[in-house]
Amino acid sequence: MLVQDILLKKGNEIIHIEPEATVFDAISKMSERNVGALLVMEHDKLAGIISDKDYRNKVILKGRTSKETRVKEIMTSDLITVTGREYMETCMAIMTEKKIRHLPVLDGDKLVGIISIGDLVKAIIDRQKEEINDLKKYISGSYPS
Repeated sequence: MLVQDILLKKGNEIIHIEPEATVFDAISKMSERNVGALLVMEHDKLAGIISDKDYRNKVILKGRTSKETRVKEIMTSDLITVTGREYMETCMAIMTEKKIRHLPVLDGDKLVGIISIGDLVKAIIDRQKEEINDLKKYISGSYPS
């Protein structure tokens, strides 16, 4: 399964924040939308990503305050991205190797979505359910020839 197939099923809504916003605004938005990361957009361009892990490591553990710290101060700007033509298994390998949970999806320079480790796990489970159903149909003789 390709990343573009996952985006078709999940949708390609891009929840984002600006680099000048406070970290408090970012974590509030993450909580409100029940997500673990936000893309950081500056003038319609992908500038970075901020995650709950960034908040923990770069704000809480450093004794900073979320209402005074700007997103641009703690965001990850050296991003790993994929295209819609990437295979799900490749994305899993990237996330595992790099210890990341989100991958922005680009089409050229244009941001078209984001996938999470949860999206990939869901896609794998859905694919396995389909394979199990197909096998059951085959075994029972009701699989079309």
